[in-house]
Amino acid sequence: MSIRAAVTALSGALVLSALSAVSGPSAGAATSVGADAGDGDTQIVQVVVNGGKPVVLGPTGTKTFTLSITASDDSGIKDAYGWVYHGSFDNPDGHAGPGSDTPMSCTPDPVSETTSVCTTGITVGPRTPHTNATAGTWHVWTSVDADDFDFVQKDDAGDFPMKRAARLTADAAPEPVAAGATLTVKGVLSRANWDNGTWGGYAGRPVKLQFRKAGAGAYSTVKTVTSGAGGALKTTAKATASGYWRWSFAGTGTTGAVSATGDYVHVTAG
Repeated sequence: MSIRAAVTALSGALVLSALSAVSGPSAGAATSVGADAGDGDTQIVQVVVNGGKPVVLGPTGTKTFTLSITASDDSGIKDAYGWVYHGSFDNPDGHAGPGSDTPMSCTPDPVSETTSVCTTGITVGPRTPHTNATAGTWHVWTSVDADDFDFVQKDDAGDFPMKRAARLTADAAPEPVAAGATLTVKGVLSRANWDNGTWGGYAGRPVKLQFRKAGAGAYSTVKTVTSGAGGALKTTAKATASGYWRWSFAGTGTTGAVSATGDYVHVTAG
């Protein structure tokens, strides 16, 4: 029943594109919302994408993440279907998933005879089937059948963030440096361009300069600098001890967080 309901509810464009998509939330969604269609007492208990973490994609290659749907019914769960999309359900501008003719893998244990966890892998590539404009919040469509022919379908069962990957470089000089002398720390902040499969400079973003003393376990923030043209970063700091200098970017709603590999600078007695 859910398959017939799903095909009726979807626009022709989404049906065709979702079924032919290259296999290829807030963090991964854990949401229960009102059903868009259904019969009986079948319920979607939880939807989790990528283990609750944002899906972050570079400019090339593919990435596979897991869509997990927990559902319950007094008679048990027969099967489930799901995919993800960006934009409105009736007119999505990005989508991915196995489609409505490929059931997810449902495992009743160790939950219960009435509750199952159904999972599927979704593989996406940075340029197929989405663009830079689709970075941000994506949604989950799902339909679940129970053994007694009850079903539930939700056009928007949860949401999750799909972000463009970022990268950072760090270079501190001179090396070595006398204690109390001035260091110049440079770097570049860039992010994935899904439209053309390259990295591009990311200007106008706050980036933290951080230092970790040799032998210490954590970095501390020294100052915050705004990235310039082409994502360029440059500032100065006083050398007080040997250790590692790096840049750290917290990310945005459309771009992932990243920290550069620390650049070690040896500080001499002077």
